[in-house]
Amino acid sequence: MNLTISGHHLDVTPALRTYVTSKLDRITRHFDQVVDVKVILTVEKQKEKERRQRAECNIHVKGNDMFAESSHADLYAAVDELVDKLDRQVVRHKDRLQDHHHAAPKRLM
Repeated sequence: MNLTISGHHLDVTPALRTYVTSKLDRITRHFDQVVDVKVILTVEKQKEKERRQRAECNIHVKGNDMFAESSHADLYAAVDELVDKLDRQVVRHKDRLQDHHHAAPKRLM
């Protein structure tokens, strides 16, 4: 898995980098065919203080690309919401792949 973490108007500290990688381990635990992950952490220059920290992520898995974004007053909370959204998308993608073969319908006579 290739992981890229970048910051926009923000320095990505080692503590923030380890927090994001530890949270993204949850996704690879559910689905191991993740090829590429790109995380962008931004601080927007808005007047209101809430929803100012934003986290967005692109995930490339075998056969699909997924995108999610989240914004919150706290960057760590934004990362938590982002990982929750991505986890739901990855689990749904995995279910679609496994649900490909359906059982034959029973005949009624």
